[in-house]
Amino acid sequence: MIRRWNPGTLAPPIGQYSHLASVPAGHELVMISGQVGALPDGTLAGPDAETQTRQIFANIERLLDSLGAGPHDLVKLFTLVAGAEHIQGCRAARAETFAKWYPDGDWPAHSLAVVTALAAPELTVEIEGVAALPRR
Repeated sequence: MIRRWNPGTLAPPIGQYSHLASVPAGHELVMISGQVGALPDGTLAGPDAETQTRQIFANIERLLDSLGAGPHDLVKLFTLVAGAEHIQGCRAARAETFAKWYPDGDWPAHSLAVVTALAAPELTVEIEGVAALPRR
């Protein structure tokens, strides 16, 4: 089982993440490339960060499912937001998703960066991840 924790020797996290996460022996790390808010047909789920972020998490869940895994197997997420004006929508969708995925607040390690732009101008958010899966 992935262990996530926050040492008492520093301030608690300022958001929905754990300061530390470790992977148990006998697991392999799987890297999840940056996901965008694209539907299965390749079109964007919507123009706004909240809709795109919600779709990104759905895509990550599908990728994990294809591995026989789930959100509990995520060790680390890294979010890129194309402009500070999109942070609120991104956080709203993340809070909604994390309430379902981690009802006990045992969140993975997570970083968020605001960037000038992503790979295409219509993209507002991109999220990549690292999952730990038992070796088969």
